[in-house]
Amino acid sequence: MRSKFDEELLQLNDMLVEMGTMIGKSIERATNAIINHDKKTAKKAIAADRDIDNIEKEIETLCLRLLLRQQPVARDLRLISSALKMITDMERIGDQAADISEIAKSLIVGKKNTMNLDNIPLMADATSKMVVDSINAFVKRDLVLAKKVINDDDVVDDLFKKIRSDVVELIQKDQANSEQAIDYIMIAKYFERIGDHATNIAEWVVFAITGKHVSSRKLIDED
Repeated sequence: MRSKFDEELLQLNDMLVEMGTMIGKSIERATNAIINHDKKTAKKAIAADRDIDNIEKEIETLCLRLLLRQQPVARDLRLISSALKMITDMERIGDQAADISEIAKSLIVGKKNTMNLDNIPLMADATSKMVVDSINAFVKRDLVLAKKVINDDDVVDDLFKKIRSDVVELIQKDQANSEQAIDYIMIAKYFERIGDHATNIAEWVVFAITGKHVSSRKLIDED
């Protein structure tokens, strides 16, 4: 019985990694759609959200089966309950990548980018790495990596501030493009939320390993 349980825990790890890979691809596509004026890529990122929702349901079903059938011990209960919490944040990250792509579509059909976009791919890379690292921390039961993800949220916050400054500068110089500037600040805000959700995931990893859940920051969820 225990060997079957351990096999399904490994399956849970694999499914979380798969979901994380899908999310990372969506973030990459959303970013490329913004930078390269690529409407086709934006549509792919939006369509992928459905697949992310589906794998979330599959993971949830597996977790509930483990809880109901296998009578897990306390340590296993922490792992499974943490995974259930993690996939909620992961699904919302998928939603936000789709939201970014929706904005990208309007940028693509509108005017050419007038703002310095250097910080947007940097922010996308930072948030995507946080997501990947948080999931790897769970799979490897790596407390140090989980704490690193929590600290890395400061990098994302700093990049958001830089983009916000770029937007203010754009509006001051060219009020005709103020609508586009607002789109960019919304994109940056979605990336900031992705960083917040990745931080949440890492905090649940800490709980899974230590049994203690101390929130480093309260996520103001406006999804």
